[in-house]
Amino acid sequence: MQALNESAGTSRRQAVRCLAGGAAALLTRCGGTDGPRPNILLVMTDDQQHGQMSCAGHPLLRTPHMDRLASEGARFSNAFCTNSLCAPSRASVLTGCYSHVHGIRGNSEKADAVEALDPDLPTFPQLLQQAGYRTGLFGKWHLRQQPRGFDEWKILPGQGIYFDPEFLVNGESTKQTGYATDITTDFALDFLRRRKDGPFCMLYQHKAPHRPFTPAPRHARMFESVDWPKPSTYDDDYATRRVAAEARDMRFEQSLAGDYADLPSGLSAEQRREWIFQRFVKDHHRAVYGVDENLGLVLDYLDSSGLAEDTLVLYTTDNGYFLGEHGWYDKRFMYEPALRIPLLVRYPRLARPGVVEQRPVLNVDIAPTLLDFAGVRVPEAMQGRSMRPLLEGEPAPGWRKSVFYSYYENSWAFRELAREQMTDPSFQFWTPHRVGPHRGVRTDRYKLIEYYGEQDYWELFDLQEDPDELRNLCEEPGHGQLIEELRSELNRLRERYGERG
Repeated sequence: MQALNESAGTSRRQAVRCLAGGAAALLTRCGGTDGPRPNILLVMTDDQQHGQMSCAGHPLLRTPHMDRLASEGARFSNAFCTNSLCAPSRASVLTGCYSHVHGIRGNSEKADAVEALDPDLPTFPQLLQQAGYRTGLFGKWHLRQQPRGFDEWKILPGQGIYFDPEFLVNGESTKQTGYATDITTDFALDFLRRRKDGPFCMLYQHKAPHRPFTPAPRHARMFESVDWPKPSTYDDDYATRRVAAEARDMRFEQSLAGDYADLPSGLSAEQRREWIFQRFVKDHHRAVYGVDENLGLVLDYLDSSGLAEDTLVLYTTDNGYFLGEHGWYDKRFMYEPALRIPLLVRYPRLARPGVVEQRPVLNVDIAPTLLDFAGVRVPEAMQGRSMRPLLEGEPAPGWRKSVFYSYYENSWAFRELAREQMTDPSFQFWTPHRVGPHRGVRTDRYKLIEYYGEQDYWELFDLQEDPDELRNLCEEPGHGQLIEELRSELNRLRERYGERG
């Protein structure tokens, strides 16, 4: 395998130690811009699939405002998360670091969660605030610590709810009336209207389309007459993938009936599965449409206020999602629907509209990219790399040719951490779905996954010949050399990013 021409990564301990001398000593890579410092708008959804945009070829869902960002900027067709769970991914976006460095390996929105975001790691909002940006955060946060690095914030506690939700406004609880997606947008527009001199950085983060998917009443009948098509892997038999076969509670018919009080009685098992699938995927897409509709209001305001030219807009989600692929919902696995994420970037001063960038990027690249465009030096502790050369059409020597993924929940170390902080020694700390810990490497053609909690169980997929990841080549003879090459690359990436254990 071709090695990456990248500097060695730092472990979490090394990162904290080098940060102890103060943030100023860490700022070693300079960005800079030719024009004024851009305003920054980061838009994030929750659990949106990569192809869930019409600009990515979705056959039914229309997303004109996401499409507008893509046509006026760039769409990354190979963007990936580094740990397909909400809290770890959000922390990776903030810090530019993998989970084992920033400290959040599993979901942690509850007050008694066992993990916390490392307070010694800088986040890009903190660094931008220190550089003179006015910073705001509105919508979903999903980390148990109060936000830092923001001049003002209005966030949903934990998961929040869709209708008449509570928001924490700079720490004080307030009850809001309306639909969460609309309220989050109202907060964002209010922040923009009250802007002061100097650049701003706003994180505009939606609860939607997180389960239970509840669309706005005005969208509740969208797709009503549509028989939603099922993914080709909907009836997957998991023939060559033992771990996938054991993930029974990720299947529609196993776990979702409780979400729907109006589920008809007297249905056969197959009718029940069909009813849940149709309702589930339609509500999910309805919620995404609501996000797109509200995104349009914010983009229109940037236009009408004269801010669009000098505002860098980055649109993404925390992780991908299964919408019937392999008969599942949720995320966690390193399979493509959960691993890949939408990523759109528009900055009119780049003057390169309609670009589709195919080189692989990661969510840890977001923080260094935003700092780079703002002219703020990027701390060495950040493990991502600025996407600016890719956006500007410049050479990017040594750009990665493979990506590293690591999911930790239900690992021995994760459970030991939980036990250390639980007062009840009999408490069994298992997350929903019980997907075991695994890590892997993905190249442009191959994917190797190690389920290290499953007695040395591995999967290998040829994404060119088997894009649906149904045929585990580790179960077949003749792939020994390829497996060893990919194992070597996986070990190199673990060393590069400082992952141990």
